[in-house]
Amino acid sequence: MALPKRRTSKSRRDMRRTHWKLAAPSVTKCPECGDPKMPHRVCPNCGKYKGRSVIEEAE
Repeated sequence: MALPKRRTSKSRRDMRRTHWKLAAPSVTKCPECGDPKMPHRVCPNCGKYKGRSVIEEAE
C-alpha cells in the first residue's frame, strides 16, 4: 500500500480545499411588493409570480 513520503503542508492542503466553498444564494427584488425573493420562485410575501397571483394572500 502506498504511503506519503512527506507530510502535506497546510498551504498545499488548503489549496486543494479552495473549491469546497459554498456559493451565496442569489436574491432578487419582487417587482410587485419589492421584498427580496429567490429568482424563478413565487414571492413568499405577496404570492405573485410573473405578474399573476398564484397564492391567495393570508389575511
